[in-house]
Amino acid sequence: MDKRQLGALEVSAIGLGCMGLSTNYGEPVDTDHGMRLIRTAHDLGVTFFDTAEAYGPFANETLVGQALAPIRDQVVLATKFGFEFAPTRRLNSKPDHIRQVVEQMLQRLRTDRIDLLYQHRVDPEVPIEDVAGTVKDLMSEGKVGHFGLSEASADSIRRAHAVQPVVAVQSEYSIWARDPEAEVPPVCEELGIGFVPWSPLGQASSPARSPRTSRSPPTTSAAGSPVSLLKALAANQPVVDLVKEIAARTGVTPGQVALAWLLAKASNIVPIPGTRKIDRLRENIAAVEVSLSDADITDIDDRSAHLAVAGARGSGHENYG
Repeated sequence: MDKRQLGALEVSAIGLGCMGLSTNYGEPVDTDHGMRLIRTAHDLGVTFFDTAEAYGPFANETLVGQALAPIRDQVVLATKFGFEFAPTRRLNSKPDHIRQVVEQMLQRLRTDRIDLLYQHRVDPEVPIEDVAGTVKDLMSEGKVGHFGLSEASADSIRRAHAVQPVVAVQSEYSIWARDPEAEVPPVCEELGIGFVPWSPLGQASSPARSPRTSRSPPTTSAAGSPVSLLKALAANQPVVDLVKEIAARTGVTPGQVALAWLLAKASNIVPIPGTRKIDRLRENIAAVEVSLSDADITDIDDRSAHLAVAGARGSGHENYG
C-alpha cells in the first residue's frame, strides 16, 4: 500500500471508513464479521481507520477498538467528537464536554491516545479557537496525537489552524458530490493539510453500489426524498455511463475508477471508503494500483462539474456522516 501524508501524519493512501459496520445500513454487522473485515483491511495494507462517537452512537468505536487492540501500534486511529446524544442528539463542542467524551472514547477504543481527533461538525455556539485550544491541551497531555476538522468552511479551517495546526479536513467528496471542491481543497493545499473524502463512492448514486433509494429508508429532507434521489440518479446517469466506459476500457471496476479519480486529484487526498463485504474491501484497496489517463480525468471532471447540486448530500449530513 502506498503511503500519503495528512500534514505530519503518515497513513495508507486509502483508509477504511468503519461507520457502515454499525449504523446507517440496517442492523449492525455481527461483531466477529466486523472484526474480521477490519483486520483483513490491515492485512491488505490499510493503516488508517476512521470511526466516531456518533456512529451507533458509541457502538462503532467499541467494535473498532476491539478489532485493532492487538495491532494498535501499527495503525492510525481517527475518531470524532462534537455531539451529545441524550435526551436528543445536538451539537456540543464545549471544552468541558470535549474533555469528557475523549476519556470515554479512550476506553471504548482500548487505547491511551487518539492518533487523529476530528471535530465532527462545527458548533456555532463555541468559537473554533476554543475547540482548537482544547484539543491542543489534550495533545500536550498525550491523549491526542493530531487535530482534524470535518465539514468545516475555509474560514473555520484557517481560524482553527492558527491556534493548533490541523492535519486533516474531512468532507463528503466524490465524482457525484464535488461541492467542497472550490473552497476546501485549495485551503488544505495552501496550509499543508490533508483532505479526507468520506463517501468517496457517492451516496445518491454510485456505479459500484446500489442506489441509495434501494438501501435506505426515505428521509424527511427535501434533498433526501425518493423523488429528489430519483432526479439525482437521472442527472448522474451520463457520468455513471462514462465511469463504466472507462472501467471497461481499463479492465477495472467503476468503483475503482471513482477512487482512482480522487487519488489522482492531489497527493494529499486520502479517501476512506466503507463496506460490509470483504470482496468489496479488496476491490476498493486495489484502486491504488489503477492509473487513469489525463484524458479520462478531464472527461470525468467536465461531465461531473454540474453534479454539485444533483446529489443528495442532505441525508448524509443529517446522519452525521
